[in-house]
Amino acid sequence: MSDVREAASRYQTTKPLPAGRITFEEFLAWCDEDTRAEWVDGEVIILTPAASKHQKIIMLLSSLLREFALLKNLGEILTAPFLVRLPGTLRRGREPDILFVSNEKLPFLKETYMDGAPDLIVEVTSPESLVRDREEKYVEYEASGVREYWLIDPDRQQAEFFRLGENGRYRTIWPDQNGIYHSEVLPGFWLKVDWLWQDPLPSAIACFKEMGLI
Repeated sequence: MSDVREAASRYQTTKPLPAGRITFEEFLAWCDEDTRAEWVDGEVIILTPAASKHQKIIMLLSSLLREFALLKNLGEILTAPFLVRLPGTLRRGREPDILFVSNEKLPFLKETYMDGAPDLIVEVTSPESLVRDREEKYVEYEASGVREYWLIDPDRQQAEFFRLGENGRYRTIWPDQNGIYHSEVLPGFWLKVDWLWQDPLPSAIACFKEMGLI
């Protein structure tokens, strides 16, 4: 727990950390909207503050996904801070940047967390989170049945899209020749990857116009 306490001190977490391992229910009781943290096999992991470019990409993607899901009546889009309790023996409470919950899975949405795997998770990486997002969470999301995983790296201007195959393993889905990624869990939704690297970022309205939705 020493590393966790050091991180808490570095990022000015004023909330006292629990001593030793705690249950997920105890973690829920401890955590609040002002504390960004994850629960990993009984330990509390403090998350670092996001950079502005990280936040702007999340805002753009969440706006596009939320309005599309609403327009097509497909389900709900949620953003951090909101926990996902991964199923089975994983013993993980993760806090994705963005998650999509289809209508079929809405019963698994609780007041403060999703009890099970959402259909889509988007993680926008930072230097601190890169290994965790690319390695640990990749394996966890695959094992828990998250159907699509988008990994967006603003520093490298790299976007990777993974889709769960019939064998339960992720396979990489590449954008088409025009640099456009087509989602499977949100039928009809597509994303031009170059939008994410523009400075300044395009507005959601401009993207929707290009998509022919308005």
